[in-house]
Amino acid sequence: MRYKYSKYTGDPLDDLDLDELIEKLSDLLLSSGFQSPYGGMYGESEDDRTMQALHDAIMDALFNGGVLPEEALERLLGDPADADQADARSKLEKLIQDIIDRMMQEGFITPAPDLESDRADRQSAGAGGGFGPDAPPTRFEVTDKSLDFLGYRALRDLLGSMGKSSLGRHDTRDNSTGIETVAAPKPYEFGDSLNLDPSSTVMNAVQRINRERRERGDYRPTAVLDSIDITYEDLMVSQGEYQSSCATVLMLDCSHSMILYGEDRFTPAKRVALALANLIRLQYPGDALNVVLFHDSAEEIPLQELGRVRVGPYYTNTREGLRLARRILDRQRKDMRQIVMITDGKPSALTQPDGRIYKNAFGLDPFIVSETIAEVAACRKSGIMINTFMLARDYELVAFVRRVAEICRGKAYFTTPFTLGQYVLMDYMDKKTRTIH
Repeated sequence: MRYKYSKYTGDPLDDLDLDELIEKLSDLLLSSGFQSPYGGMYGESEDDRTMQALHDAIMDALFNGGVLPEEALERLLGDPADADQADARSKLEKLIQDIIDRMMQEGFITPAPDLESDRADRQSAGAGGGFGPDAPPTRFEVTDKSLDFLGYRALRDLLGSMGKSSLGRHDTRDNSTGIETVAAPKPYEFGDSLNLDPSSTVMNAVQRINRERRERGDYRPTAVLDSIDITYEDLMVSQGEYQSSCATVLMLDCSHSMILYGEDRFTPAKRVALALANLIRLQYPGDALNVVLFHDSAEEIPLQELGRVRVGPYYTNTREGLRLARRILDRQRKDMRQIVMITDGKPSALTQPDGRIYKNAFGLDPFIVSETIAEVAACRKSGIMINTFMLARDYELVAFVRRVAEICRGKAYFTTPFTLGQYVLMDYMDKKTRTIH
């Protein structure tokens, strides 16, 4: 019996970097409702996070994202001039399905429960309902592993762009007398923390005693002395980094303007929040981070749900977000307490004492502004700093944000979705190290 052998070309999945692919798919996995602006805050829209959307995103990553070498694509598809196009398409479809299966096997995504199909199946009593042309599209859900991975990669990329890509060892510019020694000891000066360097202090005392004895003509070795007297001028202190503990509330504006005007601003904000959470977990485990969403009203969400949240109602209730953040921080006992507010709009809503929400989206309403400023003053009275990261530059809005920064002695950053991450992380790390002289 004769056998026909062909050259083994390998499995295209062997050439695929799945981690790189997941990063390329981050906009889809962190979807904020930009493609379906009428979706709700927790993913009620059916226009994204479908298997078809995932299929299209993977295909784009294969051909335009560089996740698969060109040689592997050529081996898979062959020469377009003389290859069987139907066979090439079937191979491509099989590869994409294999990639989706592998993403599921490694725990990056899970199929969403198809409740509508299940209901249709029960109603049709096994007659095939839920699989016709009018059946809802098959959807998928993003897992906690995927969100944690995307936050880690965002943190690595942001720190790498700032020249600090070694996680867990982010150097700072300042040295101070503190906890961890990072520089040569220095002579003690009035006001320094008394973090003595024993060996340098004793050596200074020995050298001073030998110098004084030689001046008197005494050349006995220092070792024969019963004791060494240490004076003020002998003291040497270690220079080190003092890491302050910090409690942070990240306030994210999820009003509808964050996905309007042809730009998705909420997905970059979520990516920055995930990176900040990974930074705190990896480098500053003693710090606290809470997340508050503000829109028509405001609510705190669990950190693990951040990657799944989408834009919500239309208005911006900044005062209610600040009030909730202040209540959270009042429970914290840290060296530093701060609010990091990411927004692109002016305050346009206010929760009244009876629970009703007063709304006015036209200009800066004096009533809303005055009540919001009063809450900013309450934050300052509680010792809470507010740093605002603004994604818009309207004249009236810039003036309002600068007023907020002036009252609470915080900072105002006017940035874009592309530079937001660097601003947020640099601001956080700069405040973590204090210089004490």
